[in-house]
Amino acid sequence: MTYQNYSLKQLQQIDAAHHLHPFTDHKELREAGSRIITRANGPFIYDSEGVELLDGMAGLWCVNIGYGREELAEAAYAQMKELPYYNSFFKCSTPTPVLLSKKLAEIAPKNVNQVFYGSSGSEANDTALRLVRHYWVIEGKPEKNRVISRKMAYHGSTIAGTSLGGMDAMHKQLNGAVPNIVHVMMPYAYELALPGESDHDFGLRAAKSVEDAILEAGADKVAAFIGEPVMGAGGVKIPPASYWPEVQRICRKYDVLLMLDEVITGYGRTGEWFAAQTFGIEPDTITTAKALTSGYQPLSALLVGDRITSTLVEKGGEFNHGYTYSGHPVACAVALKNLEIIEQEGLVDRVRNETGPYFAKALQERIAGHDLVGEVRSIGLMGAIEIVKDKATKERFLPSGSAAVTVRDHAIANGMMLRATGDTMILSPPLIWTRDTIDMACERIRKALDLAQADLRKR
Repeated sequence: MTYQNYSLKQLQQIDAAHHLHPFTDHKELREAGSRIITRANGPFIYDSEGVELLDGMAGLWCVNIGYGREELAEAAYAQMKELPYYNSFFKCSTPTPVLLSKKLAEIAPKNVNQVFYGSSGSEANDTALRLVRHYWVIEGKPEKNRVISRKMAYHGSTIAGTSLGGMDAMHKQLNGAVPNIVHVMMPYAYELALPGESDHDFGLRAAKSVEDAILEAGADKVAAFIGEPVMGAGGVKIPPASYWPEVQRICRKYDVLLMLDEVITGYGRTGEWFAAQTFGIEPDTITTAKALTSGYQPLSALLVGDRITSTLVEKGGEFNHGYTYSGHPVACAVALKNLEIIEQEGLVDRVRNETGPYFAKALQERIAGHDLVGEVRSIGLMGAIEIVKDKATKERFLPSGSAAVTVRDHAIANGMMLRATGDTMILSPPLIWTRDTIDMACERIRKALDLAQADLRKR
């Protein structure tokens, strides 16, 4: 029996009875009922009642080539017929992860040439943490095991991912984090810059918090610094240009490894294959997932720099780590075809030279001036809209986060799928968006802001 044999109400009842959703107030969801998404095409998704929504989040930061790409379905089908599964244990491999690894090494920063596969960004960050700590043990420095992260960072939902991340609400529910992980200030100038402080100076001050944490612990105790090039789930927080070069200088000065989390920014989002290239960073590890397959299959790839792999190979012996689905042949086949499509259609160059600049201009010209908007910012095809009560003072509506939810709900009701994070609206659309799609999005967001303003002013 297919889902078409069920009514919306029946699907909602079954969902409530048996399905626990991620990041959800389950009582609230059961009272309202889930929206059931049944199909999608290009930049649009459709629910069970036929309502069309322009997807401003590329699913969950991942569907970079858009929906309904038959090439990916065909790649999966062909691989399933030939070899649906075999593992990468027992000194075995299969062709697709071998070829995918070669391709990833070609498009990654020059010092990154090895790949370890999992099924999610959370798994990739778990692996990165284990690998980095193991590296220092192999090098005879087991005491170098502290990792510096940032407040409001998001590095996944596993125990290690939550510990690496800087989300207080997640930490409270963890009830005991992985030890020796500390969190420093984020490069969020809109709220954290001092009066009269330039972006350049703020970037240096935010970077100095990393150095301060290294000095407080002692450089001989610090293994690595981990950061998203652009903080995604924390609200698309884009660092000043001065930030990453200074962080990299500090890490090199104190012999601290530099770990990048590009689960969101990887594979074209910022107008380069990786944001490491956008910001000129030479990392020791890069965690990726999401857009690696455009979400058509679950797959993550931890890209590992030459310094770590050289030690691992020459001195490490067996690395006692791995997953049943590491290098899954079907997922890797889909990833290969996905990267081929991104390349053939010139989507990375298009984001850098056309749609990214147009997106930034459209947000500034059509959204930034609204009374509810304190700031808009973007890089490539990811952006943020700060929702405020007072533009001049940056005062927010109370309770915290409620205003952005009001905007989000009006946006969805008017055909625009957006996400609210705290007091910030965030966008991360498919890379196939055109100028026309951007215009449509701005029109619908503007309408949502107008409707939300009418609601919020009644408070």
